[in-house]
Amino acid sequence: MISSSSTISSIRRTLGLALALLLLAGPAAGASQLEDLRAKAQAAIERRDPVSAEVMLRAAIRRGASADALRAHLGEALLAQGDRVDARKLLQEGGFAPGTEALGWRVKGQIALAEGDLRGAAGAFDSALRANPNDSDLWVAIASLRFSGGEQLQSIEAADRAVALDPRNARALAFRGLLIREQYGLAAALPWFEAGLQVRPDDPALLGEYAATLGDMGQYRAMLIVCRKLAQVDPKNPRPAFLQAVLAARAGETDLARTILQRTGNSFRDMPAAILLTGVLEYRAGNINVAVEQFDRLVRMQPDNLEARQMLLRALARQGSDQPLIARFDADAAEPWATPYTLRLVGQSWRRLGQKARAAALCARAAHPTAHGPAPLRAEFGAGVLGAAYADAPNQAQTAVPFIRALLKEGRKDEAQAAADRLRDANPGAAEAHLLAGDVSILRGDAAGALEDYQNGASIRFNEPVLRRMDAALRALGRVREADAMTSRYLAQNPQSLVAMKLLAAAWAVEPRRDAYKAVSRALAARGQPSLAQ
Repeated sequence: MISSSSTISSIRRTLGLALALLLLAGPAAGASQLEDLRAKAQAAIERRDPVSAEVMLRAAIRRGASADALRAHLGEALLAQGDRVDARKLLQEGGFAPGTEALGWRVKGQIALAEGDLRGAAGAFDSALRANPNDSDLWVAIASLRFSGGEQLQSIEAADRAVALDPRNARALAFRGLLIREQYGLAAALPWFEAGLQVRPDDPALLGEYAATLGDMGQYRAMLIVCRKLAQVDPKNPRPAFLQAVLAARAGETDLARTILQRTGNSFRDMPAAILLTGVLEYRAGNINVAVEQFDRLVRMQPDNLEARQMLLRALARQGSDQPLIARFDADAAEPWATPYTLRLVGQSWRRLGQKARAAALCARAAHPTAHGPAPLRAEFGAGVLGAAYADAPNQAQTAVPFIRALLKEGRKDEAQAAADRLRDANPGAAEAHLLAGDVSILRGDAAGALEDYQNGASIRFNEPVLRRMDAALRALGRVREADAMTSRYLAQNPQSLVAMKLLAAAWAVEPRRDAYKAVSRALAARGQPSLAQ
């Protein structure tokens, strides 16, 4: 947990004299003494006491030890306290003694990564690699950088390298577990977290990921046990409270969930999942204005998050805010993918505003929904406007995706496919790039081509959006048994997946799978879900 600078200073003042008195007085430390000091500092950091590490290192420098000899370790101690400003300043004040260069450059890279400077982080990690290509912790940092940059396949390769270099590196095991969770599912990730905890049973990050995975699998009793352990080893860590709030919300205990969530303060203020949870709880509690604020904030952060859009629509309707509702969602209602729920609420707002013809048309569509194929999400501008930005950076998602959407809306599907394929080929390690190319293929009626891209994306990251696409493509090709088997395997790995349950329920609603349909329908009903909702 990041400490304030005033708190850090207070701790330093309190511990500084005491620890300094424990250090041997005398001339500058020799090589063996420096190695011993570095080892002690590293041990303090590993046991989550970076303040002690900082104090002993600074005391040694005051007694005449070379600042360059201890700079990398002191920078790591500062970073472990969350003090990136002082750590950066220190690392820029001089060089690194032989044998410490890899650590110094790694810490520089970690600072840059924490601040979103991916280019700076990459440069620093490259320097660290030249100093020591066999540092397992460095490869964990590289894996994190690559994942942050959307290079998921390259991230997996880096994490594998980290584990190969040090099979008992708990950080490497934890990060590989996170990637396994994305790649294969929740159940597959558990052994990696458990292996990491065998090495470092009190590691807060590992305990947090283990608890979250157990909770997502529906193993709530085990999750609570791990949460209690996490609260014991790291009392100020807000994650146990957040996970328990999620559990209470799932159980329908709204007041309890709100009370628990309030204990986290502002720790998760900008986390999308926490914003969504806060909005849902406030909506349930009748605090509609607060719920609207939360959902609106989430939609602005993630404009393509359809779940967040539906929640905002629902909250605005309950608030009675017809004009804002129309302003935000009338365009959604005009799209072919508009849900009956969206059509009905927008239509009701138009009726209250006196536009009866418009309301009647929307309500008629809601009452008699028609099947439609996949459709592109709305593009804010036309291809002509977006083309210039795309031409400058055709291999970057932030320019390519809006341009491809605009091309699709204008019916220029072949051009959209060429642009999507180019983005995919330029970013082969990004699952989303493969999905985008597959989506354009589906819109062009090429289910076989789409399936190939979806499978390539799934080999990197297999989540519910990928599952939906692969299931649809397989069924469009008549490969029904493969679709059933794939979705069943996904459900086995992710037993709480409503998407997987609904896909199977829809597939098994007719003979000869009626018994299987009844079983999955009961599972959905237990979670308050209609079995055939899509």
